[in-house]
Amino acid sequence: MKTRIFIDFWNFQLNWNGRAPSGVRLDWTVVPPVFLAEAEKLLSKVGQGGSATLEETLVHASVNPSTEVGRNLRGWLTSFLDHQPSFNVRIRERKSRKFIVHCNSCDQEHSTCPACGADLRRAAEKGVDSAIVTDLLSLAVESAFDLAVLVSSDADLIPAVEWVQDR
Repeated sequence: MKTRIFIDFWNFQLNWNGRAPSGVRLDWTVVPPVFLAEAEKLLSKVGQGGSATLEETLVHASVNPSTEVGRNLRGWLTSFLDHQPSFNVRIRERKSRKFIVHCNSCDQEHSTCPACGADLRRAAEKGVDSAIVTDLLSLAVESAFDLAVLVSSDADLIPAVEWVQDR
């Protein structure tokens, strides 16, 4: 079975960080074979045995290019992970925007830090879920896979999965 793995980078990485023993880092190079083997086990349990052949591992990530951490992550994603067998990394840039915080205690809104006066800013992730859905649906329409493995705990992706399953 032609298999494609779709990974929501931050969703998976943050879940790993929250569940792995302290200090245990995720080895991304072993992720595809582990998910492939688990998918084969599940298929076997439901009487759909057979071997899954990995066609591609699509990793969707976002980075904030205005921070050193974001630039370092982009470097690792593009110079290391994207060069690993089967990996295809897709990156969306986060845009830093002013952020207003409402304090429930004093019922005031703050757009600057009360301690130093700096603008409060955040760079929300935008477009990663849409990009995953677009890839999942377009590759399904192209019959580019027999089996899709979606690695995310984001419920927003469920309608796309249901659409693919119905077909």
